[in-house]
Amino acid sequence: MRFLIISDAPTLKKENKLFAYAPYVNEMKLWLKYFNDVVIVSPTKYKKALLVDEFNSELKVFSIPSISLTSFFATLKSILVLPLIFFKLFINMFKADHIHIRNPGSIALIACVVQIFFPFTPKTSKYAGNWDPKSKQPLSYRIQKWILSNTFLTRNCKVLVYGEWENQSKNIIPFFTASYYKNEIEEITNKDFKEKINLIFVGALSTGKQPLLSVKTAHRLINEGYKVCLNIYGDGVMRSEVEKYITTHQLKNEIILHGNVNKDVVKRAFQNSHFLIFISKSEGWPKVVAEAMFWKCLPISSNVSCVSYMLGKGKRGTIVDSQINDKKLSLIITDYLYNEELYIKKVNAAQKWSHKFTLEKFESEIKKLLV
Repeated sequence: MRFLIISDAPTLKKENKLFAYAPYVNEMKLWLKYFNDVVIVSPTKYKKALLVDEFNSELKVFSIPSISLTSFFATLKSILVLPLIFFKLFINMFKADHIHIRNPGSIALIACVVQIFFPFTPKTSKYAGNWDPKSKQPLSYRIQKWILSNTFLTRNCKVLVYGEWENQSKNIIPFFTASYYKNEIEEITNKDFKEKINLIFVGALSTGKQPLLSVKTAHRLINEGYKVCLNIYGDGVMRSEVEKYITTHQLKNEIILHGNVNKDVVKRAFQNSHFLIFISKSEGWPKVVAEAMFWKCLPISSNVSCVSYMLGKGKRGTIVDSQINDKKLSLIITDYLYNEELYIKKVNAAQKWSHKFTLEKFESEIKKLLV
């Protein structure tokens, strides 16, 4: 059977091996187990640094240009290549036994239109963005959501979304993602606050993830006399700004930038951390929140996408507005420091909930989608 993957994520070739964005590759490896013929249609170039992993399976890759609307010339170029993208998508969908679209994205938007011409081909769409009907999103994202939800235009398709939302069409399936196998579960003793308070930030150093807010929160707590350490895992355009803040305020011993590291390093960091500060402006299923919960690291996270569902409306962590400031964040943390019983209650509830979502369960749910 031929399994067709359509994605905006670039597929990169190095020394006759295929690589792509690591979390996407790790997930797709579970899908690929059920197919002996796999085709990817995606861009094959990417100019920026990217945390990648290798596809182990033999894949056929059909290269298409990426689409950008960031400038006049980029928009003009995108318009000119639209017929080529449409043609390649159509031909590959025609030959496919199962079509899998990775939404949202510019290529994914075109794929949503093309798939209308294949109502009898089994399809799945993994919508990795925010499915919240009330959230403000770009027009292209709203169009994709409308097409995917329309069971007349999108037939024979299971649309996987993060969280549970009211008044959805019958093809919309609440889904999740996972990071750990069942045999990775370890007994984590309850963490106390007798010595240093370990904070952690994991994610892209971008304006949308607000890493500087985590830095300023740690700085405020340090100024108030608390022994605090903030470990930052990730990289991005805001790295230099974060580094400048750390240098200016002489915080290099208390706030440490680790850059992009492998998942085992992050796992150990979660095990040793008390609080995850993750005030993102936009998310799908924030894996770092689920991973923190897995290791009794209490998430303090913005109320985006399905975070409220994950944190049990505050029973398994603290939910805040994305516009919160460092003063209020520091007060939330100090409240826990003086109410250790509440902290332990929440981290235990968080761990119990997150242990339900192992990679074994994830793989079994994928298998159900394909039979």
